[in-house]
Amino acid sequence: MKLKLIKRNKVYKGRVFTTIVDEVEYLSGNRTIREVAEHPGGAVVLAVFPDERIILINQHRYPFDKFIWELPAGKLEDGELPLACARRELEEETGYRAKHWKKLTSIYTSPGFCSEVLHIFMAENLYEAPNGRQLEEGEETMTVKIIPLAKTIRMIERREIIDAKTICGIMLGSRILKKEF
Repeated sequence: MKLKLIKRNKVYKGRVFTTIVDEVEYLSGNRTIREVAEHPGGAVVLAVFPDERIILINQHRYPFDKFIWELPAGKLEDGELPLACARRELEEETGYRAKHWKKLTSIYTSPGFCSEVLHIFMAENLYEAPNGRQLEEGEETMTVKIIPLAKTIRMIERREIIDAKTICGIMLGSRILKKEF
């Protein structure tokens, strides 16, 4: 269904997203309001060691006021390609680099109100970056843990990992590593 845009109002431009309020018209002629969080998107990294251990980070998430387990990830900078973002975030958050990269998929995180698209990559042939981690302000409490992939699947089943991008990356990466495709 294609809606006709009557009026667009950017009501807030923040560091992470812009809030847009559109007045639109249905095919019937009825009008309604659509609110959109416009987001530049980001990249997510499933970093896998040869023994199928992966890198997880544990970080505080303000909206929930708790620490959650996640794959390394971050927001695309202006004009940045998703793979470049993935490489940057892996190094900044974990202190690792990778020689081999494979795009797994892209996901719409909340398509009912948000334009964010996350690009999920698998990184292999990991090695330590010469400068180690380079955390941004607010990430000082972020910790890194290397965990067997099979254990992370159990963590998902036990609801210890509840982050959607992380669940997508782990489950798809697991199938690819097991050659279930």
